[in-house]
Amino acid sequence: MLDTGINVGHPLLSAFANTNDMFVVDPTWDEADANGHGTSMAGLSIWGDLISALETSDRISINHKLESIKLLRYPGDNRDKHLGQVTASGISLSEIENFDRKRIYTLALSAKDSKDRGKPSAWSSELDALSVDYSGENLYPRLFVVCAGNTEENLTQLKEYPQYNELQDIHDPGQSWNVLTVGAYTNKTQITDDGGENYTPLAPNGGLSPYSTTSVTWMNSMPIKPEVVFEGGNMGVDDYSAASMSSLQLLTTHHDFHTRLFSTFNATSAATALAAKFAAEISASYPNLWPETVRALIVHSANWTESMLSQFSYPGKTARQRAQHLARCVGYGVPNLSKALWSANNSLVMIVEDELQPFEKIKGKAPSTKDMHVHDIPWPKEQLLELGDVPVKMTITLSYFIEPNPSSRNISSKYRYPSHQLRFDVKRPTESKAQFLQRLSRAARAEEEGSSTPPPDPNWLLGDFRNKGSIHKDVWEGTAADLAERGLLAVYPAMGWWRTRKKLERYNKQARYSLIVSIETPSTEVDLYTPVETEIRNRTVIENVVTIEIS
Repeated sequence: MLDTGINVGHPLLSAFANTNDMFVVDPTWDEADANGHGTSMAGLSIWGDLISALETSDRISINHKLESIKLLRYPGDNRDKHLGQVTASGISLSEIENFDRKRIYTLALSAKDSKDRGKPSAWSSELDALSVDYSGENLYPRLFVVCAGNTEENLTQLKEYPQYNELQDIHDPGQSWNVLTVGAYTNKTQITDDGGENYTPLAPNGGLSPYSTTSVTWMNSMPIKPEVVFEGGNMGVDDYSAASMSSLQLLTTHHDFHTRLFSTFNATSAATALAAKFAAEISASYPNLWPETVRALIVHSANWTESMLSQFSYPGKTARQRAQHLARCVGYGVPNLSKALWSANNSLVMIVEDELQPFEKIKGKAPSTKDMHVHDIPWPKEQLLELGDVPVKMTITLSYFIEPNPSSRNISSKYRYPSHQLRFDVKRPTESKAQFLQRLSRAARAEEEGSSTPPPDPNWLLGDFRNKGSIHKDVWEGTAADLAERGLLAVYPAMGWWRTRKKLERYNKQARYSLIVSIETPSTEVDLYTPVETEIRNRTVIENVVTIEIS
């Protein structure tokens, strides 16, 4: 927890933290949490919303613990310091003390306002560098879970929800390319506060939380943020204005536990704590997964709620335009832990962890594009052909970390800031493998030249809009017979400063990526697992596939 500290004596936290794991960036500070924000974050990151935990009689299994890195004591602290450097120095304290621990870094602190419009800042660039372990030559990448930041509490204007949220930008450092940025939605719609009889919930069940910011007003080339949303609480509204209400918030641990044990908590901070818990549970279940893969699983498992679809279903827009706008508001939706950890019988998930060399420099020539990986997906082709016109869905998520440009932050070009970019595409039914590769080569060349690209496949939900930031997700829907002929998936590089800044001599570097592919059918009677398992066993080598998880 990169926050205001944690009071580890709280009876609901003491089993998961100790005083040896409490660090401060200023040695003159007390390790304790006098503000309360950090202890509230800690309670949610261990237990989730305590309302649910206290209601159940079931045994609760927790397989992660807490570290605290106290970055500030109160709002506005460290005002005159480089916040990126403060964050980096705090991280070094914990890693020097216990280097071999696997961590999820959680940051629910942000700038008060939003002035970057998605452009990198000194703080967000530092998080990008820390994520990819830029100074350590990429040996120890890190996963950061970062809040999107909250809407300005103009309670009168908040009545214009959710349009008000569309004008409230995500706060620094939430625009960081490599972090998982977390917004908020809400399922809290029951008001039980004393005096709350005249109030109704502002957000519908499953809708965007009134506290959550968006990237709607950002430049089109900036990353899709937030990537996901978690519970952040709701507001009540009457004829005059909106108001925060205790019954519409989450329950967590109170920092002054000698006086009271519980406290309410809300907004994107609460959502970020829940996201950290989610990430820790994935890491505990699959401890060998890369940080890029954990981030990919969270995003891959997310879906939009019906309320989100109806809230931002503006007339006059195409289905793709509505989906693109929705992604700017709530990212890819609400993650599902069961979906992230296991597959149902009528679905299949393949996870690939690999690396390629995006560029190369041959003596006497300028740097050029080098590797393209083509994955021969072990589809159950016969079963898909038998299904014929049955509708199926294929979801693909590609996650990787970029190196931020060491001397160019305040830019709008998506080619100058990232070291490299990656893209994915799938063979179309009528294409041969050679035609597929030729199309990708034309697309890569067109992107480098800034010219028009080939028409996108209409069956994809987001299309080329997905190619922003360093995590890309898209959903293809069609018939099973059509999917059976789409068994080739390519990952290939796009432009970045590794190629354009020759003097830095990083054009021969390798780049890791995580790729998740899943297919789903509406019928639970369809066995996708067995034919895929047989196909994998029959192959002597599956090129580029490091890990395949099918459950």
